[in-house]
Amino acid sequence: MQKRILFVGLVLLLTGVLPLHAQQTATDSTYKRWFVGSTLLLFGNFSKVNNPEFIQLHVGYRITPKNVISFEFKRSIYSWPLGIPWGPSFDAPGLNYPGHARILAPTLAYQRFWWKGIYTSVHALNAFEKYVNEDKKKIGNGYTLYLTFRLGYQLKLFKNRFFFEPSMGLSYWPVRLNVPESFKAVENKWPNYFPLEPGLHFGYNF
Repeated sequence: MQKRILFVGLVLLLTGVLPLHAQQTATDSTYKRWFVGSTLLLFGNFSKVNNPEFIQLHVGYRITPKNVISFEFKRSIYSWPLGIPWGPSFDAPGLNYPGHARILAPTLAYQRFWWKGIYTSVHALNAFEKYVNEDKKKIGNGYTLYLTFRLGYQLKLFKNRFFFEPSMGLSYWPVRLNVPESFKAVENKWPNYFPLEPGLHFGYNF
């Protein structure tokens, strides 16, 4: 876990010293309305323990220079209660699920730019979940609505052909349905929110 935090800090440090520019206007010759991208959190797939098999793709449209909508698709596996905070309990032996959940998650997002690249955003992630026990047998299907609120900064790269958006978020899941009892027994020990969730989105403008 400490290695993940160190990686995030290193990325933020390196991008902070590059000669970059913030949000543009519609009259700027480099202004592009569409973009596609993903996240640097894909590097978590190199983990040898509880590999998330994480995939994220997103496509977005700038309604105006300050108002952006996007569609994201995520797929991943997780084997720990979502509300466990950073620290010694996260992914600790004996605190994980008796199996894992696989999710497919279409997501809608709205992003608002305020000043010099600073933005806030809200993401509504619809997670369709398949629960698998320790014997790798399916034991049920579920659904969770995740709402994530982010504060971040957009950095433009290579004359605005690419961008990078480090952010920090708070995730909250007000709707969680059909969780198997064996999973729920572990999950009920933790809250239904997760603070300080890093975001490392990047993309290509066109």
